[in-house]
Amino acid sequence: MTDDSEAAYPASELVRFTADLFRAAGLDDDKARTVAEVLVEGDLLGHTTHGLALAAPYLKAALNGSMIVKGEPETLSDRGGALCWDGRRLPGPWLVVRGIDQALERVAEHGIAAVAIRESHHIACLAAYLERATRRGCMILLTCSDPSEASVAPFGGLQALFTPDPIAVGIPTGDDPILIDMSASITTNGMTARLRAAGRRFRGPWAMTGTGEPSDDPNVLAADPPGTLLPAGGKDHGHKGYNLALAIEALTQGLSGHGRADPPTGWGASVYLQVWDPEAFGGAADFVRQTGFIAAACRRNPPAPGVQAVRLPGELGLARKREALERGVRLYPGIMDGLRPLAAQLGVAPPVAGPDRSVSPRARPRS
Repeated sequence: MTDDSEAAYPASELVRFTADLFRAAGLDDDKARTVAEVLVEGDLLGHTTHGLALAAPYLKAALNGSMIVKGEPETLSDRGGALCWDGRRLPGPWLVVRGIDQALERVAEHGIAAVAIRESHHIACLAAYLERATRRGCMILLTCSDPSEASVAPFGGLQALFTPDPIAVGIPTGDDPILIDMSASITTNGMTARLRAAGRRFRGPWAMTGTGEPSDDPNVLAADPPGTLLPAGGKDHGHKGYNLALAIEALTQGLSGHGRADPPTGWGASVYLQVWDPEAFGGAADFVRQTGFIAAACRRNPPAPGVQAVRLPGELGLARKREALERGVRLYPGIMDGLRPLAAQLGVAPPVAGPDRSVSPRARPRS
């Protein structure tokens, strides 16, 4: 395995390379470019299990037909402020970006606009979409679940029923946005798979054996009987993550009309997103006055022993993004190794390492 940890790639070059891969796999140009931008954005923000680490499995899905590479979603319902699509297994990042753009077009009229999508392919890193709305002064919620997969048991149970069920919220503040990206479980399937492959353990008892004992070993999920990931709150307060998972599955599967009550259709997502225009409520200026105040108050809060400073959700990711845009993106070891054979198969030139000087970091506005 080649060690890519020392190679720094311009973000624009990674987008070019990834988009070329997806075009070669059959995706329309706009779909290929959108998928590439979302995956690279995940790495820019530091979500390395949900960035370009997903490019190889996405490409394989496109090549074997489990991801549909061309066409449009089917509109199932449209009431202006509420829209529902059948995603037809089209690329998840493209569907979500298109859904957000539809919501942003409609929110000026309706104040609130929501889109539910069923039968989407996997949608990657949720945080990667949030600035698309916050840059427009809008607040956004995005959540998803996979009805075909299960790795998290309901609180008090032993058998997996839910996926980690991520939920993300983007909040404008007048300065950097607050970017919340969390799951209803303690950790994700992507991190679990990465630790298992590396022979490493969780940093705490994040899983549960098939007989109900807490464990820091990711291998318990593949044991006999199979273990599960614990909901957020763990063995002690896991009812909190359990409750959140129930709400997320109702938003994503209930509102889209497709979920666990139906036959499984393969790796993918049921999606729900909602956008708010603060101007339709108490006004945009007062919204950022309030959110900016609470953001500043959090940062001013005296840190506990052993904590350098109180941070806001997304603060570290945005700092990583700025640094990566200036100095280049350092991919998690092994990611490029997984893409090189596909690049050779598809006849795509690999990315060229080096910092991205296409935009001066000092000239780039804070979003």
